[in-house]
Amino acid sequence: MTENSELRDWYSGDHATFGDRLTAAREAQGLTQAQFAKRLGVKLRTVQGWENDTSEPRANKLQMTAGLLNVSLRWLLTGDGDGVAEPATQENLAEDAQTILNDMRGLRADLTRVSNELGRMEKRLRQIVKETI
Repeated sequence: MTENSELRDWYSGDHATFGDRLTAAREAQGLTQAQFAKRLGVKLRTVQGWENDTSEPRANKLQMTAGLLNVSLRWLLTGDGDGVAEPATQENLAEDAQTILNDMRGLRADLTRVSNELGRMEKRLRQIVKETI
């Protein structure tokens, strides 16, 4: 596990989400979602939510996850630091396919960010409506 520009680019916040990095690290350890969930002491649905970027682990589970998967906490969160090697299949992808894949990952990250912002705005709106009634 090294920190070089290829690793930072492939798993960086611009190209991959937390869920992408979690999935890559879990697979690099040869664990299924069920095995990983059992070792971490969480439900399978919880791990699936993390990997699909529909939920995020609490700080204590995040630290345990990094240790269990042998990656740095920083890499897991941002893609910087000690993580896993980029997938070997990337070398085999045509340039156009890689561009599309990168665009899709970027859109997924944007969608997650926008969804989180929408949730914050909705919560704020509910609070304003509640205060005015």
